[in-house]
Amino acid sequence: MSISIKRAALSVLVVLAMFLPAMAMSAEQLGIVLMHGKGSSPSKGVGSLADALQGKDYLVENLEMPWSGRRDYDVDVKAAEQEIEAAIASLRGKGARKIFVAGHSQGGGFALHFGGHHTVDGIIAIAPGGDVGHQTFRQQLEDTMAEARRLVAEGKGQEKVRLADYEGSKGKYPVVTTPAAYITWFDPEGAMNADHAVSEMNKSTPVLYIAPTRDYPGLRKAKDRLFGALPSNALTKLYEPNADHTGAPSASTDEIARWTQEVAAH
Repeated sequence: MSISIKRAALSVLVVLAMFLPAMAMSAEQLGIVLMHGKGSSPSKGVGSLADALQGKDYLVENLEMPWSGRRDYDVDVKAAEQEIEAAIASLRGKGARKIFVAGHSQGGGFALHFGGHHTVDGIIAIAPGGDVGHQTFRQQLEDTMAEARRLVAEGKGQEKVRLADYEGSKGKYPVVTTPAAYITWFDPEGAMNADHAVSEMNKSTPVLYIAPTRDYPGLRKAKDRLFGALPSNALTKLYEPNADHTGAPSASTDEIARWTQEVAAH
């Protein structure tokens, strides 16, 4: 074999070595369970993100969660976790080899909770909110929580009644659900307590914490505390897109794709 042919063959091998990891990565199906924010739906808020990820060949399960505008906390926290587990099973059935759970606003807060109690390849918390452990939440819903607890104690925990939810941008508003389910969502020390969620995160699960630069002041203020409390993981990252709260999902599409590919490669 001549020197020129040897050099050409060597060049081909070098090129293949450079591209084989990327080729293997593109062949590996990545699955994402996606959750909307409080009072929203799969088609709002996260709809554009779901479409964009599917356009990048991700397998996506875009769920309607119990906190949607239609469902009014119709099931408890445990049942909501089972809905995510079912979506994960569906993704695996479609060929997903790596699974990520992502959520926006309250969905982001619940994604953090889920990551502390279930094994997935990564958690994506987009402008996470709905922190019932926050002082404002405690004050606004204290009376409603007391009423829900009283009804459960009286044996009326499974009877639907008019209770209350709270959101900083619109204050208190009614929800109709069972007291038993309500308590699992709004107990200040329960699943939606953000400080508990980040401290209980599985140490082996990396987190992409997305904090848009024009988010609500309260969420911007909480960002450093919550991100700083996550367990140390070399792949955990804080991303701060130039967006407001509602625009954060679509503004984060490229970073979510980049980060999930990075995590999947490890």
